Order: sequence, then C-alpha cells, then structure tokens
Amino acid sequence: MYQNGYMYDPFNAYNGYYTRQPQYYKSFQDALRLIKDAIQGEREDELFYDYLISVAPTKEEKNIVQTIRDDERKHNQMFRKIYRDFTGQEVQVQEDVDFQKPKSYLDGIKKALFGELAAMERYRDIRAGLPNRYYRDMVFEILTDELKHADKYNYILIANVMRRMGR
Repeated sequence: MYQNGYMYDPFNAYNGYYTRQPQYYKSFQDALRLIKDAIQGEREDELFYDYLISVAPTKEEKNIVQTIRDDERKHNQMFRKIYRDFTGQEVQVQEDVDFQKPKSYLDGIKKALFGELAAMERYRDIRAGLPNRYYRDMVFEILTDELKHADKYNYILIANVMRRMGR
C-alpha cells in the first residue's frame, strides 16, 4: 500500500511507519541504450542464424536453430515496441553488415550458446531499468526464451559429441 509516494512495510522494525522504496534497480536510460544495442545487432544475428541453419548436419538441428532464429525475430520486434513506446522513435539499423563465418558449425553453436548467456545478462539489466510491470514482463518472456535457447544449444553440442562417439 502506498501513501504519498511511500510504501507501508508491515515487517519494518518501525511498524506503522512509511518507508521510501527505490523506483528502479537499474537506470532507465541504460535500459534504453541496451535495447537500442540489441536491435542494432539484428542484421548480423540474422546472417549468423541463417549460416548455422545452412550447415546444420541434421534436420532436427536445422529445426532447432530455425525456432531459435524465429524467437530472436520476435524479441527484436518486442524490443522495437518498447523503444518506440518510450521514445517515440524507431531504431535505425545498418543493413550492410559484415558477417564473419565461424571456423565450423560447432564453433558457431558454441558462439551462439555464449551469446545467449551474455544476452541474458544484458536483458536482465534492461528489465531492471524499465518503469512498469507490462514492459518488465515482456523482457521476462525474452529472458526465459534465452534460457531455453541456451539449453537447446547445449543439446546440439551433446548430440554432436554423442554422434562422434558412435552413440
């Protein structure tokens, strides 16, 4: 319960007093900058996922990477909406991006796995800097997808190791 911008804390040692609660855990401006950065990496990510799909050794792995790519497209649209809703502006992305192919399919999967984990850390800061639950819930959906993606990349790595061992 709030009164005059203060929150009543029934477990406070000073029971009955109101205490000031911080509004944001992280900076809102930092959250917007991180959202813009996430959107601007879109074209390179698209080329990277298309490459992984093209060299995946099995139909199952192609399908897994395609579902991840499709989720990433959805995330990009969600971040664009958040940015537009707060700033009234569209993020401009560079179309002519240099794409560096990984040394191998498995190197690409490893890069993708660690990319998902790094994204989770950035998105966690985005979520913490947003001012209301609606947008924080949108980013929570993205975060849980990133966890799911990391698990899928681990599955692909294990499947490839098992194939090499003849299992």
